[in-house]
Amino acid sequence: MLDFFAIFSKGGIVLWCFQGAGVTEPFAGPVNALIRSVILQERSGSNSFTHNALSLKYKLDNEFELVFVVGFQRILTLTYVDKFIDDVQLHFRDRYKNELEQKGAMKFLLNDFEFEDDFKSLLRDAEESGRVRNPVAMRNFTESQKSQKTVKSMIESKGESKNKAQGGKKNKNHMQLESMKGDLLDVEYESSEEEEEEEEEKVVVAEASKKGSGGAFGGMFSMLKGLVGSKSLTRDDMESVLDKMRDHLIAKNVAADIASQLCESIAKKLEGKVMGTFTTVASTVKQALQDSLVQILQPKRRVDILRDVLEARAQRKPFIITFCGVNGVGKSTNLAKISFWLIENGYTVLIAACDTFRAGAVEQLRTHQRRLNSLHPPEQNGGRPMVQLFEKGYGKDAAGIAMEAIAYARNQGFDVVLVDTAGRMQDNAPLMTALAKLIAVNTPDLVLFVGEALVGNEAVDQLVKFNQALADHSMSDKPRLIDGIVLTKFDTIDDKVGAAISMTYITGQPIVFVGTGQTYNDLRSLNARAVVNALMKA
Repeated sequence: MLDFFAIFSKGGIVLWCFQGAGVTEPFAGPVNALIRSVILQERSGSNSFTHNALSLKYKLDNEFELVFVVGFQRILTLTYVDKFIDDVQLHFRDRYKNELEQKGAMKFLLNDFEFEDDFKSLLRDAEESGRVRNPVAMRNFTESQKSQKTVKSMIESKGESKNKAQGGKKNKNHMQLESMKGDLLDVEYESSEEEEEEEEEKVVVAEASKKGSGGAFGGMFSMLKGLVGSKSLTRDDMESVLDKMRDHLIAKNVAADIASQLCESIAKKLEGKVMGTFTTVASTVKQALQDSLVQILQPKRRVDILRDVLEARAQRKPFIITFCGVNGVGKSTNLAKISFWLIENGYTVLIAACDTFRAGAVEQLRTHQRRLNSLHPPEQNGGRPMVQLFEKGYGKDAAGIAMEAIAYARNQGFDVVLVDTAGRMQDNAPLMTALAKLIAVNTPDLVLFVGEALVGNEAVDQLVKFNQALADHSMSDKPRLIDGIVLTKFDTIDDKVGAAISMTYITGQPIVFVGTGQTYNDLRSLNARAVVNALMKA
């Protein structure tokens, strides 16, 4: 049912393509229209595009600078396309990883990308999963639960409603500890597109009513004048809108400096651009800002810890993750959540207790170890505990403990080592030096900075100084900096999600995990589009 599927580099070199049976028209036209209208103009906020009778879905791979495009007839409703294009991207890049890393146009031209068999297998699986289930016959009224209700059953006393609420909470908590096998769920926010459109219409009408002072005819003429495009944008046109956008971002917890830099970047990007027909300055600026924010939050490189752990296991070595951050942000708690996620996926975990400073730090990790092993008893895993704790007590050298833990994990065949470090303020030079030493000596595979979603301007200062300290105290010409971010307490901020923008903007590194509660499976991955929708919501 697909018309075509094309994989090409951002330089325009087609690496591989597929054309459906019976399709005679070349796909160059729709793809070129997609490149001109969407990719070159940086309108990649949505992953869909329409060209004549075709619907196109596309995915950008920023790490290898590839574009994956699938085309099918607009009249078809193919529910499996989004997942299918993700699967093709992963399989293609995994199969030709070495060739893609060489970069350069000549390297692409010289390589032969044979991908037809894998593609057809993935397509077959996707089509089978997307088949519509047999329709279920609707129940009549007598068969429904409503027919059994009486007026008396609908009346609740205060005590009954309270008991029901408590019972509902118990069920919810019970559900939270279900399986977490596979990739994590995304953080999602409810956003109504209709409400956003209504708000934009209100803004347009309000602007028109302000401008129109010459009666009903003057008001209507002013509204049309404000809508019709074909006009080059200037700084003066955007100034008032950008000021409101800046204030809005700061109110949503984006650091003030970063909010100013983002608005300045949007101004430079849009200055001199010809507006489309029936668009307003406000909608143009908002869309440009939204696209930029999505681009900031989308990872620039692949972050797939489960796959990386599997590769490390094949090389008979543990995958090492080090957690760092300021005091009280939830490093140990989220380390335990990540442990739970890893053991749910069948990996053994060694926790290295390298916080030798805070009283009770080792005992806290031991409690987590005991609870995690009770959820996955050793009897179900060949008599071996899925989680073990490596600790040497308090007042010892953290770098030395980490080194011993990694050696122990290698000898005992552990899949993952999670290194818990002491919380430290970014201004504490001795502790920052000790952290840089731990990372330089043990060379972990992943260094994760744990930060709160509650912070605003403080997030910038923390990340800049942590990275600076790691660079200053490194013994290498290429110092090891922060590789990713764990954003905690995300359930406490409602739609004030600006810390996510501040942290990724400063480091250029992805948010790998998001903590959304107190239980072990309150762990999510970041959904960039959902976060931006929450950020832009009035």
